[in-house]
Amino acid sequence: MDGSTNKAVVNNPARKRYELAVDGHIAAAYYEKADGVVTFEHTEVPPELGGKGIGSKLVRGALDQVRAEGLKVIAQCPFVKGFIEKHADYQDLLKA
Repeated sequence: MDGSTNKAVVNNPARKRYELAVDGHIAAAYYEKADGVVTFEHTEVPPELGGKGIGSKLVRGALDQVRAEGLKVIAQCPFVKGFIEKHADYQDLLKA
């Protein structure tokens, strides 16, 4: 990835989403949070950012923050579910 995508993922609790701003666009992973569990519901990456690994960077950053907060994850979003399935180091975050 080039330097323009090397930005931090930010939690925006007011909008219930993790955000990654790249080249004037916002990729977002929407969630609900309750009882120590973050339920990822939907991930959006603008078409202009498609195919650049932005979705994966967004989800990785979001999951890293969830881990730092000591929370668990329910992956309703197919993209988040697929990411966790492909990256064994995040599978411990899944709520049993």
